[in-house]
Amino acid sequence: MWPGPYGDGSSRKNLMASIHQSLTRTGLEYFDIFYSHRYDGITPVEETAQALIDIAKQGKALYIGISKYPPEKAQVMYDILRNQGVPCVIYQDRYSLFTRAVEEASIPLAQKNGAGFIAFSPLAQGLLTKKYLKGIPEDSWAARPGGFLQVDQVTPEKVEAARRLNELARERGNTLAAMAIAWVLDNPLVTSVIIGSSSVKQLSDNLSALQVAPLPMKRETRSGK
Repeated sequence: MWPGPYGDGSSRKNLMASIHQSLTRTGLEYFDIFYSHRYDGITPVEETAQALIDIAKQGKALYIGISKYPPEKAQVMYDILRNQGVPCVIYQDRYSLFTRAVEEASIPLAQKNGAGFIAFSPLAQGLLTKKYLKGIPEDSWAARPGGFLQVDQVTPEKVEAARRLNELARERGNTLAAMAIAWVLDNPLVTSVIIGSSSVKQLSDNLSALQVAPLPMKRETRSGK
C-alpha cells in the first residue's frame, strides 16, 4: 500500500488501512468479502484474525476469506474466526492440472472447516492454453521480465504435457483452456474459479468450460491410480 514496514503484509495496521483506503476509492459502505491474501511469515495469526473479526463486526465487510495460508496457519485462523462468530467462508489458492499440491491438505481442510475453495490460475499462467505449444511468443507473460510466469517455468516437460492435453481436448471437441478449467470445476470441493482474460475471445473460450462434458479419467488421475 505504501513504503515502510506497515505498507504490506498481514498486520492489523495494514489491514485496517487497506480496507479504509479501498472503501474510500470505491465509494462503497462495505465489501461483500474481504481477504487476508497471504500469511506474511511475521505477523502472528492471532493479530491478523482479530483485525479481520473487527472489520466484519464494524460492518466494513460481510464475510471473511483467506488465501495462500499454510495449512497449519489456516487452521489457527479458522478456529479463531469461528470462535468469534465470524467464520471464514472461503479459502483461495492456486489450483490447476499442473499445480495440485492443495489437494493434499488445503482443500480438505477448507471442507473440514466449512469453507468453500476458490481456485485461481486454473490455466497455470497460460501454460494450459495453446500459447506456449510452439515456443514463447514475444507478447506473452513469460517473455516479460518480472512477470508471474518466468521463462524457466516453460519447461519441455510442461510443454509436452500441454501438447498431449491439447490433443485430448481436440478429440473431445474442446479447447485446451476450456477443458483445463472444467477439470478444476469438476472437483466437487471447488466452489468457483477465478479466470483472467485479456480479450472477449479469451473470455468466451474460458466460459465455454461450462459446456465441457464430464472428464471420466480425472478421478483416477487425482488419486494417482
